[in-house]
Amino acid sequence: MIIEPHNIEHEFPQHRSKLARLCQSDSEFAALVDRHDELDRSIHKIEERQQAVSDEEVEKLKYERSELKDRIWSRLESD
Repeated sequence: MIIEPHNIEHEFPQHRSKLARLCQSDSEFAALVDRHDELDRSIHKIEERQQAVSDEEVEKLKYERSELKDRIWSRLESD
């Protein structure tokens, strides 16, 4: 099975220019995007079996990634 990364640009391709603009102008927003993408890379490694962790830990990471994605989406839609 091919496991595809889900960085923010991949998740919201229609908002690429807005993402770039907000990341440059708002350090808090940029930190949300960075944390989301960091979690995504970690989850991707786990799913590819490059890193061993418990199922509970994976679920925590995915939940946090989802929360960040929701916050980022909300900000993209409000601007």
